[in-house]
Amino acid sequence: MEEARVNIDPFRHLDELVKDTVKALRPLLPIRFEELRLAVRIPAEDAARAYAGIAAAATIEQQEWQKDGSWICVVRIPAGIQDDFYSLVNRLSKGEAEVKKLKQIY
Repeated sequence: MEEARVNIDPFRHLDELVKDTVKALRPLLPIRFEELRLAVRIPAEDAARAYAGIAAAATIEQQEWQKDGSWICVVRIPAGIQDDFYSLVNRLSKGEAEVKKLKQIY
């Protein structure tokens, strides 16, 4: 980290620190993180409660509330937490949600 000249600021958010540190280390080390883009549809009866859980677990890129009250979003997650994310979505929606893999990002 000294060679990459990475400074850790304790007042910055952890996610920002990790992204900046990895970005600085990439030219020096062969680091690659795979990410997934997923489309998620949550039924109306679970949408409000599921929003907070999904927002905490993933980066929401797009979202849209449907006329019937359901919520559709496109999220980005690290590939390593794919199973955990599916479990979270199923728990929040009582198994009624739909998830579709859109793209794997390197």
